[in-house]
Amino acid sequence: MKLCHKCGTAWVSEQRFPGHAETCEKCGSYLHCCLNCKLYDPHAPKQCKSPTTELVVDKEKANFCDEFDFAEDKPLERDDTKKQSSRQAWENLFGNE
Repeated sequence: MKLCHKCGTAWVSEQRFPGHAETCEKCGSYLHCCLNCKLYDPHAPKQCKSPTTELVVDKEKANFCDEFDFAEDKPLERDDTKKQSSRQAWENLFGNE
């Protein structure tokens, strides 16, 4: 199943890939972007498994990559643990407003 990287909404279409400017019907995020591509790898050079892909700086924005292949797995899981511990430390120091 092809899912939006941001909200996890399924992309259903007869097309193989979303159009360049196509967005998620639920959250409005671009679908033809690095974060939805099966070649995206945050640990690879340029964060892409393809050695021939040009650098895309903003991985959430639409791009014209010819090697885009919509990943068919669950959306990225964001680790909010560090964010929560930082927020807690802030609140401990300055209080919660």
